[in-house]
Amino acid sequence: MPGARAVARPTNNMDSLELPPVRAARGTMRLPGSKSISNRTLLLSALARGATTLDGLLESDDTRVMRDALEALGVRIESLGSPLRVRVHGVANAGGFPVKRAEIFLGNSGTSARSLTGVLALADGHYTLSGVPRMHERPIGDLVDALRPAGARIDWLGRAGFPPLAIAPRERAQVARLGIRGNVSSQFVSAVLMALPWTGEASRLEIEGELVSKPYVELTLGLMERFGVAVRREGWSAFEVAAGSGYESPGELPVEGDASSASYFLAAGLLGGGPVRVEGVGRGSAQGDVHFTRVLAAMGARVEHGDRWIEASGRPPLAPFDLDMNLIPDAAMTSAVLALFATGPCTLRNIASWRVKETDRIAAMATELRKFGATVDEGPDWLKVSPPRDFLSPFPVSLSPVVVDTYDDHRMAMCFSLASFGPRPVVINDPGCVAKTFPRYFDEFRRIVT
Repeated sequence: MPGARAVARPTNNMDSLELPPVRAARGTMRLPGSKSISNRTLLLSALARGATTLDGLLESDDTRVMRDALEALGVRIESLGSPLRVRVHGVANAGGFPVKRAEIFLGNSGTSARSLTGVLALADGHYTLSGVPRMHERPIGDLVDALRPAGARIDWLGRAGFPPLAIAPRERAQVARLGIRGNVSSQFVSAVLMALPWTGEASRLEIEGELVSKPYVELTLGLMERFGVAVRREGWSAFEVAAGSGYESPGELPVEGDASSASYFLAAGLLGGGPVRVEGVGRGSAQGDVHFTRVLAAMGARVEHGDRWIEASGRPPLAPFDLDMNLIPDAAMTSAVLALFATGPCTLRNIASWRVKETDRIAAMATELRKFGATVDEGPDWLKVSPPRDFLSPFPVSLSPVVVDTYDDHRMAMCFSLASFGPRPVVINDPGCVAKTFPRYFDEFRRIVT
């Protein structure tokens, strides 16, 4: 919904975890599967002809939301000895989803909510989509407006422009040309692109303005091609799906490690001497957050790459930066915490999408960084962090911990764990929120630090 502003609110769950100051980080860790790839491949496998085996799938709250939703729609998903390896039986030959009427609860999984809205809006059933209260504050109006010319029938069950939604069977498409604003969320664009081949009709999606987070759309297009749908494109301004397109199972598909999760461990390597190596993602990754290594290098890290691994090492003080973060919206949060260890102000630009995430991340990040003594200025799509003067001192002014609220946002919890490389203990409120994408995060973090 244009003009809507998200609100950052501390979580009500006050369980906490205290992290003592740490001085070193070293080791190797195997990354969990990419959330972006896991949820996209689960959905595309469900829409395809044939059965698809997914290997290395992420096991987390977000992927459970997608799996539960697909199973509620009648998709058969088999576990092959492990939740990380599953076989999804596609429904393309069944004339759509077997279940034609369902109430789907999507928690706070934006990826699931947006992609399923696209697919169900172009299907033939009656569905309601709802989530936690924060999900009902995350705008989805641009996506719904883009789908309506394709015949989507969607009603608001609460505030216009936001979930919950009621979806009715699709009408015949009014036009074959769709349009969507590109500067709100790349997930909207990905949702429409994944849904269009579901109709079998020729269609064209035009992007209005600048497209944010382009690597995520590139990732979507690459996965669609693995499932047999090649989208013709005009740069980043328009995409065309040919008539008769449809998804075909690739048989077996490995899931790459999560590049966003890699950022915390690579940053620990920079702050704690290292080397810290992450395995499961490397120089050939299709994930945008792999470009976080450029931020590390700009701040003084030594970074090495292999085909399936990345390694970082270094020591504070770090060089300040002024960078466009459009390509790495999630890993950019890690950069904001690294700014505490810099020798001067650090500016993150082109991060407007933070406003419509699990919380208003610009507001939340500014609030929590100030607790460490940083001076923080914020704008609609930027954040400037001036580090506290005494943060690199080995002799803290106070031994009392800094208490970080996480706003039910997994990335707030994970990125602020890095502040424990500073002079004071750090208390993370609601550490369990990391279950959204990385349930064992704090176990893995403590394993590599001393």
